[in-house]
Amino acid sequence: MLRVEDHPRGIRGVRLVTFCRPEARNAFNSEMYDAVAVALDEGDQSQEISVVVLTGEGSAYCAGQDLAEMNQLGDPHSQRDEKSGSHGFTRFIATIEAFSKPLVAAVNGVAVGVGTTMLPYCDLVLAADTARFRLPFASLGVVPEAGSSFTLPEVMGWQGAARALFTGDWIDANTALNTGLIGQVTAADDLIIEALALAGAIAKMPLVALVETKRLITAGRIDLARAARTREEAVFKRLTGAPANREAIAAFLEKREPDFSNLPEE
Repeated sequence: MLRVEDHPRGIRGVRLVTFCRPEARNAFNSEMYDAVAVALDEGDQSQEISVVVLTGEGSAYCAGQDLAEMNQLGDPHSQRDEKSGSHGFTRFIATIEAFSKPLVAAVNGVAVGVGTTMLPYCDLVLAADTARFRLPFASLGVVPEAGSSFTLPEVMGWQGAARALFTGDWIDANTALNTGLIGQVTAADDLIIEALALAGAIAKMPLVALVETKRLITAGRIDLARAARTREEAVFKRLTGAPANREAIAAFLEKREPDFSNLPEE
């Protein structure tokens, strides 16, 4: 489900975290949310690690929330993990939001839902030229998550974010670059090589300087992102399991087009 490599390819100070659910296109379920949060927490606390790189195995970076699990559990934002005492999704977002060291994303393939909304919390985002991005919240009858109602307009601009969120259209790598969602496009075969080289160069810097620099450049946005997340979660909870959401998930699982024309009142 998750592969964690410290000092990959002999590059000191770097942790490479790879999402490994290729059968589900690396969609996040409760176990994956918790596993990634643990890998980030451990990397944040380790004095041997200065930079963490996130990537996916296979053709996908992350296909978003596991909809089969969402259909069973209802609102994933409100599911409490019996072992950790915290919510899987909420714990993951709080962890990535508070991560104190440089965080690099290497988007190797499709990035849907949380696969895209996590990216504004990454300090540097590289993507393969074959990568594609999608924010299908409206088509699922729900709203943006992870503070993305704030973070996406901030990084993409109002027009880019509004188009992506209202239409749910696919975004190719060059469009993502032009809107500011990502910072670099590279050949697919070179993606991990370039991401690790960049992370390795950063890891050579004094750790205290990296941590304090990140603290300063993110201080102005954290409170705004958290406030957006609070607003989102209240609406997400209300809309999850409502008629539009139930129809959207049923259509996905049945491999058909959803029909929103005759939904009962919520």
